[in-house]
Amino acid sequence: MCTVVIEVPADQAAPTRVLAVRDEDPARPWDPPSEWWPDSYPGTVGVRDRRANGAWLAARQGAALQGAGRLSVVVNRTGELIEPPGGFTSRGGLVLASVNGDELTNPPTAAPFSLVEVVGSSAFVSAWDGVELRRDALAPGVHMLAHHDVDDPRSARIARWLPEFQALAGAPDSEWRDLWVDLLGRTAELAPTDDDAIVRDNRPLGYPTLSLLMCVAEVRLALDAAAGGAGGAGGAGGAGSGSGSGAGAGGAGGVDLRWAPFPDPGVWGTPEFTRV
Repeated sequence: MCTVVIEVPADQAAPTRVLAVRDEDPARPWDPPSEWWPDSYPGTVGVRDRRANGAWLAARQGAALQGAGRLSVVVNRTGELIEPPGGFTSRGGLVLASVNGDELTNPPTAAPFSLVEVVGSSAFVSAWDGVELRRDALAPGVHMLAHHDVDDPRSARIARWLPEFQALAGAPDSEWRDLWVDLLGRTAELAPTDDDAIVRDNRPLGYPTLSLLMCVAEVRLALDAAAGGAGGAGGAGGAGSGSGSGAGAGGAGGVDLRWAPFPDPGVWGTPEFTRV
């Protein structure tokens, strides 16, 4: 089950901060963040699921959407819903539609999910449990989402680690990535099968999924050429510095997105970040 940590700012001039860890079957093919949908969703960068051609996480240039950077990421949700004869539609399609400003169909035709939608300094979570679709704005502060509700202590990892992420609220722009990733590395001192673990091996629970990669992102209300230049010294695998084309320096229209694979699924190892 994936995990998302998000800090919503009280000041609209400040960015929303996101840390997302993806759990998936290693045998299911995927591609790292890039512009995989130039015809249907031009300007959209995301982690692509090759099988369904959807996205687990995607970001969109703010210049095309009234200057606000946008990011969406989906996590599977606990819920009871009988699969229809034609099957569920892909949750990855919801991410692509959302990050391009489209509203969800109600009721959705996908399996249960929670969809995190960031628009500049605001964030929302749309939760579908198979019975009801809810969309709630997140209050300023640090929140955490897994397979239940936002900040829900029924998810053991939230009960264990949310207070420690909340203690990092308001960290300087030059430091927050490294502080969050350092903390994530500390959570990985637990066995990946531990209920409290964020970097996970879910196979003992009957799921073929392991933690494959993580993304860190800043999403701003407007283009800000200084956003990507605030990286730190690059500790904990280089989350603060990164490499690549430098889209965070205003080139992604208010989104600074960096990602790192886990060298071995479900194992922390030494993740190396790339800026998209």
